[in-house]
Amino acid sequence: MNTPNNKRKKDSQEKIEKTFLQLIQTKNLEDISISDICKKANLNRSTFYANYIDIYDLVEKIRVRMINEYASIFTNDNEAGHNPNSYLKMFYHIKENQIFYRTYFKLKFDVTSEITYFDKELAERFYNNKYIAYHCEFFKAGITAIIKIWLNNNCKETPEEMVEILISEYNSKSKD
Repeated sequence: MNTPNNKRKKDSQEKIEKTFLQLIQTKNLEDISISDICKKANLNRSTFYANYIDIYDLVEKIRVRMINEYASIFTNDNEAGHNPNSYLKMFYHIKENQIFYRTYFKLKFDVTSEITYFDKELAERFYNNKYIAYHCEFFKAGITAIIKIWLNNNCKETPEEMVEILISEYNSKSKD
């Protein structure tokens, strides 16, 4: 019986997603076909269609999984309040999961800004609780750009160095 949580189904989904993530590194989404995925994963098309409606359904399920996985890094931090190590954890996660993040940005999932952790309390303190929505968006765009540059440089700097770069931006603001 093909139940939603059976091992064979999960293994097939994992294989399809892994194959898609490999293909998207060198091809554009519109250049990847279900046949490409099935051939490379050594699966039948019926296996693909048993798990996904089409390639866009696959992409959407990968997007949701990525966002949930990313959010899980901060679960304990969000419950406990501000944690200064959150950004360090974020940069370590990015370094350890570069394909995950390259795919995230290549598929333009960052447009929703769901992947960027933002410390609203810190912003309120630095900006005297004025124009916080603007500062939040400015920060999210900035950190997204920093992450993209870091990924393009194959995460050459350490996560600690990346946190130092980020903190230096806040420190320069606190001196104003």
